[in-house]
Amino acid sequence: MPTTSRRISPAAITVESPSRLHLGFIDPNGSLGRVFGSAGLAIDVHGTRITARHAQTSQRNAMIEGAATDAQRERIEHYLAQLEAAFGNGPTIDIEIHETPRPHTGLGSGTQLALALGTAFARVRGHAATTADIARILARGARSGIGIHGFDHGGLIVDGGRNASTTTLPPLIARQPFPEAWRVLLIDDTSREGLHGDEEKRGLASLAPFPATLAAHLSHLVLMRILPAVAESDFDTYADAICDLQQTIGEYFAPVQGGVFASPAVARALEAVAAETKAGIGQTSWGPVGFAFVASAQDAERALAAARRGSPGVPLTFTVAAGRNRGATWRAADHRHHGANAA
Repeated sequence: MPTTSRRISPAAITVESPSRLHLGFIDPNGSLGRVFGSAGLAIDVHGTRITARHAQTSQRNAMIEGAATDAQRERIEHYLAQLEAAFGNGPTIDIEIHETPRPHTGLGSGTQLALALGTAFARVRGHAATTADIARILARGARSGIGIHGFDHGGLIVDGGRNASTTTLPPLIARQPFPEAWRVLLIDDTSREGLHGDEEKRGLASLAPFPATLAAHLSHLVLMRILPAVAESDFDTYADAICDLQQTIGEYFAPVQGGVFASPAVARALEAVAAETKAGIGQTSWGPVGFAFVASAQDAERALAAARRGSPGVPLTFTVAAGRNRGATWRAADHRHHGANAA
């Protein structure tokens, strides 16, 4: 629970947080007592940016502007109610949404919205609260800690999974700055959404136990190939290890998501990329967003051209990103209720 001590704070705060790629679970079965464990990367596109302000009028209910959908508005209302319950009654806080990723695509949009909102709310109210505090209040991080640690630190993150006997957040066990020259092509099938909510829970419950031998293999890939490759900017080793990790975990989740990739169109586009240039390909979380890591901006342009040739007439969108080696940022915003001044 966050401390209730108060401090001088701006009347309006804008928080900007990165999206993340979830590169794969390490041990979904928790064979050694820790469940899941994850590798992931903060990226510099598809971020979340929100502003929280003291309401200028005496209205009791918060004003929420810029919500992309009714579902997003309802989620924000729910988060605000949880924050009010945790921090106690205080001045009404209005919320303006400037930018969020398309939800349920594997970019961690729900966690980033929750953490950005909670951080802005707490700072405007003058409460000292850590990201972990906010994650607990808003019930984020039940399986993966990548979004939470990415919010704080950016870079390539490995979390240690959750102790199966507790509800503590997955701890940060490794963080590496991502090579600045490397790029990642993101491919989104806009006709689909990834599993989420109750459907996700049912899907996970239906899967067979994850073999301990595969968990050992993935642990070796992360510890002895992925992390050292990033530390030494060894792209070829990194790409091979990402492909191996993704194929292994994708085959495990295939019965639930309909294949190694949730979107056949994304899979075809990634196959076209891999045939054209050295790449580490995979799917973030439940997708449908797929990714192709490449060694340079020039390789990213070639990968983009190949992906487009490999997916004619399909509703795909493409974005070239880089790793983001810093976490979320915040700044005081104009208290006047105008989006242009807050942005």
